Amino acid sequence: MILKPSRADVKLIAWAIGRVILGVGLIMLVPLLVSVACSEWNVVLDFLIGIVACVLFWLVTENTCRTEKDLRWFHGLIVASAGWLTAMVFGAIPHYLSGHFKSFLDACFDLMSGYTTTGLYLLQDLDHCSHGLNMWRHLLTYAGGQGIIVIALTFLFAGTAGAFKIYVSEGKEEKLLPNVINTARAIWMISLSYLVVGSAFLWAALVKEGMPLGRGFLHAMWLFMGAWSTGGFAPQSLNLLYYHSLTVELITLVIFVIGSFNFALHYSVWTGDVKEIYRNVETRSFTFTLMLTTLLLSLGFGKIGVFGSLMEFFRKGFYNLVSGHTTTGNSTIYSVSFYRDFGPLAMWAIILAMAIGASACSTGGGFKGLRMGILYRYFRSELRRLASPERAVVAEKIHHIRDIWLEDAMIKGTLFILLCYVLVYFAGGIMGILFGYEPSVAFFDAVSAGSNTGLSAGLTSPLMPTAMKVYYIFAMWAGRLEFMSVIALLSFFGALVRGRRGR
Repeated sequence: MILKPSRADVKLIAWAIGRVILGVGLIMLVPLLVSVACSEWNVVLDFLIGIVACVLFWLVTENTCRTEKDLRWFHGLIVASAGWLTAMVFGAIPHYLSGHFKSFLDACFDLMSGYTTTGLYLLQDLDHCSHGLNMWRHLLTYAGGQGIIVIALTFLFAGTAGAFKIYVSEGKEEKLLPNVINTARAIWMISLSYLVVGSAFLWAALVKEGMPLGRGFLHAMWLFMGAWSTGGFAPQSLNLLYYHSLTVELITLVIFVIGSFNFALHYSVWTGDVKEIYRNVETRSFTFTLMLTTLLLSLGFGKIGVFGSLMEFFRKGFYNLVSGHTTTGNSTIYSVSFYRDFGPLAMWAIILAMAIGASACSTGGGFKGLRMGILYRYFRSELRRLASPERAVVAEKIHHIRDIWLEDAMIKGTLFILLCYVLVYFAGGIMGILFGYEPSVAFFDAVSAGSNTGLSAGLTSPLMPTAMKVYYIFAMWAGRLEFMSVIALLSFFGALVRGRRGR
């Protein structure tokens, strides 16, 4: 029997979402200050309207829904999934008011893409965007990479015992420290430290290439945010191709590979356990799948005779492959080149890399290296079991920060999440084909959206069908939250309609 959520449950969820939206409003202060500094007064007004809307929503929920009740697992799942949708709507206000979007739906698309670190966008005339709006776009993806719930936990949920429930509900299952609030703050400390160092390297490279100091500083910071968060946003419509700089490409490649690693791995290395890099199942899995997809990419290029020199292969092929594997979306080629120049085998090598994706508890999306490692060990144990005597006990373990023995529940959970991703990829691909797109293009962009990558073969644009925009928003949202919170939200609405009242 499904129990109908009580009035207290609904109020508690609304109160927590109000805090998340206040966090969104506070983040808007950064692009607001940038707009003031650049005398972009229309943009200042856009962000003031957005901030006022966020604060009003928070005031209403804070004064009408505050309760002494603490969050439970179910509440946490609903807060994470509904909180992301609500944050999308409020965050889209400055986007829509900027005049760069065909509709409010297009603005919501870009917001969800930013929060989920996907990188697909429908914004028009990107090359003439204001500095304030560009700061907002890149800050979205930088903040979204850590998780907007992590932001709220860091500043707005201090002392709440139920905080761990909503932290886990955002697709992060690991605590770096015993206290979840301190874990959220440690994630921010790691990200901010890399922001300073990475931006400095990019700034020096851009200035060396001839960009003015001020513009170079902004571009360096935005490129870092896009690469580190594996979001792939860039301030120019040509993305990394705009800079024509091998140095900038090398620096961003290093940044998004590091950014795709598990925050728990970062913390282990920071605290002196450097050997964890070589022992961790996710780095081993990433190395193997990167070698496999690189081989497929090479065979694909060799078959049709393109990008024959080593430098061309690295800059046009390998860079985009690693960008896809880390679910970043930074690109050094035109979107249509994936379809026109790469050939079927090379194109599907990148689709496979995007589908597998980055590490768990990172800024990336896709299946995740941890699950690929578990899947490999599971199949290996089954083969060993078949080759062993009937009474033999066959056990497998993986190393992720510590040795973990595989259990049935872990394997079932892994297979369930993998199945969900496959269904999302497949449904998006079929939808694209039904709307008349070439199959490889339809699956390329569908996998890119579902794995939160951001590379496009030319399908994603303001002219794409409305139904596909809505589906891609769903795919980006569900893929980033890894489905459990989304399923819980659907169950919540079902229980509100059909559930029975508890005694």
